Amino acid sequence: MPTEQRRQSIRRPVRRSEADDDILLMLLSFAASVVATRVFLQLTGFPRLGGDSGLHIAHVLWGGLLLFIATLLPLIFANQWVYPLTAILSGIGVGLFIDEVGKFITATNDYFYPASAPIIYGFFLLTVLLYFQIRRRRRVDARGELYYALAELTEAIDHDLDTVEMHRIEQRLIKIKDNATQSVQVQLAQELLDFLHSDRLMVIEHQPSLLERLLIRLKRVEARDFTRPVHRGVLIAGMLLFGILAINDPVRALATLRDASDLVTRLIQLDVIRSPSEIRWFALRMILQGLAGGMLLLSAGLLMLRQDRHGVLLGLIGMLFYLITVNLVVLYFDQFTYILATVVEFGFFMSMLRYRQRFIIPREPVPALAQ
Repeated sequence: MPTEQRRQSIRRPVRRSEADDDILLMLLSFAASVVATRVFLQLTGFPRLGGDSGLHIAHVLWGGLLLFIATLLPLIFANQWVYPLTAILSGIGVGLFIDEVGKFITATNDYFYPASAPIIYGFFLLTVLLYFQIRRRRRVDARGELYYALAELTEAIDHDLDTVEMHRIEQRLIKIKDNATQSVQVQLAQELLDFLHSDRLMVIEHQPSLLERLLIRLKRVEARDFTRPVHRGVLIAGMLLFGILAINDPVRALATLRDASDLVTRLIQLDVIRSPSEIRWFALRMILQGLAGGMLLLSAGLLMLRQDRHGVLLGLIGMLFYLITVNLVVLYFDQFTYILATVVEFGFFMSMLRYRQRFIIPREPVPALAQ
């Protein structure tokens, strides 16, 4: 019997170092899957797979098949390339699956149920919020860093460890050796460092991927041409445009309003609403658009006055409010015809975040290991 008491196992989960990249791949695949499916079905007249046999092979089944494959891959294979592939397949599978949500929440199996688009968009938004939560940098302890280092060292087994990956692993191990409080972690980090520095390890020269080369070029163009005044001007123009478009519908509705019954009749004639019962949703849409538009116009004014910190903060709140609340109601009425506008809004929101990161709150150094 051992004289020392057996150390209790640690069960605390460790987040994968590439988790945010893989979730981003899943998000992009998810969005592309839904958009491509809707466009394809619209162009082909919504064909039925199965012919006249009485069968209908709905694309939700193909989504389920892809989700099943995506589940099996990381259970079977240990290679690092499995995770990006799993992310892509799961994103496509979820998109094909949730695209048919209208059929499964209505008694009539209505694929075109008006609430389908908001449900799909809301599910996508929740995943986006998860992505930003995971993307946040946190203090990483020595145990987590060892997980990352050991996972990256699998590249050495495949003779695919390049100089950049080796440098990253080396920096992790040095931080572990200097900050870890457990002797076993320090010893393991030192032995792995000795292995990295040995002549037995084959290291190849790093070859930037196509995406890396593209990002380098974009950053050079950004630094040279997209200066702070230029970027601020783009944000001002965008906020003015989105703000005016947001308040345009409420202003027009109020301008043509004579009485409630007259407005309902006109909206039905213009095919804005389908029945008088939807007037409450239309009123909510007008209120939300007015609030979002007001915030965006005010933020544009603050940026014109060079109040960047407050202007960008208010603009981010306004765009986030628009993306989370206004679009949910707009998609109820406009369905998937509003997808392109939503993509543009997301792009503008990311441009605002980029401005804030570059000129207002620069990124802080990566925090040290937790003691």
